[in-house]
Amino acid sequence: MEQQALVIALIGILGIGAQWVAWRTGWPAIVLMLAAGVISGPVLGLIDPEAAFGDLLLPMVSIGVALILFEGGLSLDFRELRKYGGGVWRLVLIGVPLGWLLGSLAGYHIAGLVWPVAILFAGILVVTGPTVVIPLLRQSNVQQRPAALLKWESIVNDPLGALCAVVTYEYFRYAAQGQGMIDVVPPLIIAALVAAAIGYAAAWVIAWAFPRGLVPEFLKVPVLLVAVVGTFVLCNAIEHEAGLVAVTVMGIALANMHVTSLRSIHPFKQNIAVLLVSGIFIILSASLDWAQFRQFEWQFGLFLGALLFVVRPATVLISLLFSDIPWRERLFLAWIAPRGIVLVAISGLFALRLSDLGYGDGSILIGLSFAVVVTTIVAHGFTANLVARWLGVRGETRPGLLIVGATPWTIALARQMHELKTPVMVVDASWGRLKPARAAGLPTYHGEILNEATEHNLDLNPFQVLIAASENEAYNTLVCSEFAPEIGTDSVYQLGEGGDNEDHRSLPASLMGRALFASGLGAADVHQRQMDGWIFRRTKLSDQFNIDDAKEVLPEAANMLLLLKPGGKMRFFTHASAPEPQAGDTIVSFSPPGKKQIENAKTKPGKQAAKAAAQM
Repeated sequence: MEQQALVIALIGILGIGAQWVAWRTGWPAIVLMLAAGVISGPVLGLIDPEAAFGDLLLPMVSIGVALILFEGGLSLDFRELRKYGGGVWRLVLIGVPLGWLLGSLAGYHIAGLVWPVAILFAGILVVTGPTVVIPLLRQSNVQQRPAALLKWESIVNDPLGALCAVVTYEYFRYAAQGQGMIDVVPPLIIAALVAAAIGYAAAWVIAWAFPRGLVPEFLKVPVLLVAVVGTFVLCNAIEHEAGLVAVTVMGIALANMHVTSLRSIHPFKQNIAVLLVSGIFIILSASLDWAQFRQFEWQFGLFLGALLFVVRPATVLISLLFSDIPWRERLFLAWIAPRGIVLVAISGLFALRLSDLGYGDGSILIGLSFAVVVTTIVAHGFTANLVARWLGVRGETRPGLLIVGATPWTIALARQMHELKTPVMVVDASWGRLKPARAAGLPTYHGEILNEATEHNLDLNPFQVLIAASENEAYNTLVCSEFAPEIGTDSVYQLGEGGDNEDHRSLPASLMGRALFASGLGAADVHQRQMDGWIFRRTKLSDQFNIDDAKEVLPEAANMLLLLKPGGKMRFFTHASAPEPQAGDTIVSFSPPGKKQIENAKTKPGKQAAKAAAQM
């Protein structure tokens, strides 16, 4: 028991640790998790999941995959599909059969697999999987359309790949008993439709019960998780792997029933998804057996090359032929297709079943599936940003600033940041208040930022910092509270002093964003100062002109707002912390028009020129 607890703790440390290192370094998280699992498992022998969990290992992985698919389904809104549906349907309706066919040919003619094993493995290979695609997209700066197409394809194709494998296995199993295709396929299609209906019914029950108060708030998450697991297990009892169809349909259905009471669980489901992805990746990669790789033959290497450079590109390019998707985006989609947990889990399941049917190549599937996972994760994980930049489908490279509330002060701030090459967007529900921003040539969005439709009409991915600076402090707090889980608590700011939890008349600090100024200037304060002639200044620091010199140049009443790094990162001066300025940084401050006069100031060599440049 203590050994199992130690293994669980180590899996958590390695999985989340790999995610943290990926966040700090920018390396692909999926590659780091894969490396951590291999090193801790077959290399060092610290983790042996099969010995630790025994017969529970496969059910644990299966339920984890089901929860990941459900969470992914919750992010698929049909309003997004209306924008990109043509490409999605092509990748599903044309891409899945075509990829299955080409993969089968490659498996038989190149890898040397017998037809039954080649066809079954090719069916599983149509999956890309949200467990690898979503973390990859989270770290890769890709434009909205190709990112949405990859996300939809990965989530929809996951259960379809499992069904392809089930159809193949059942056909060859019944063929050995003298039965034909007509005896196998219709029952499987009926089982898939029944599973989809059960998934939809489960979603409808949740959507009906939650808003009516039939489930208390503290039980909503547990009830939802139990419903997902129960639906998955029930449908798997009807047909192998039909549960994946059910939970995917359940997630998509709930996402499009627009149950407002489910918004509160979004941060929790995202945390669960990160934990599950991290844990399952470590478990599966630590389960590797070197004996399986010893079966790896030279033609398998050619098969992997064909998978990367022939099967996937041909599948995508033919599927998207005559579509309105630009060629650059098609080529990017043709390259990105990492495989992950579902491929390994289903391959391991059917490898044993094929061996029982007398197909010797079945045992090869486990090692070959891991080879596919490692190859695609490394190839696509390390090259996604490079290929996106080469093809011109990268999003904005510099961190962006989203400003909520169009006032003279926010528009002046947006103009200053725009001149500093920082991507900026001013959002307001009033068309009239946005008029000065439009006249200044600033990007604007006319709409309510808290409206759920905004996330489908406005691409928020380029914006790493949010400033809520309307004239209503309570509204600013609501905006910061809503976007803190998505953008980050340390990256949402608002005007005014920080909250005071001890004063029952003030807004709580836990809901508010960070104060924009260390002095706690509010909306009325900055408006009055702007009326008095205060302006935004930018001061460039260098080796000859440091922060102390900048303070001498700026008026005494000036308030430093933020520090802009050469790469575009923004660091704000708040009451809680102040960044450490370095040479090359630019300080943006809000200050009166006059300059502080320093008597008997000792001027360093070259400082006069630096001071003059700093006032620009």
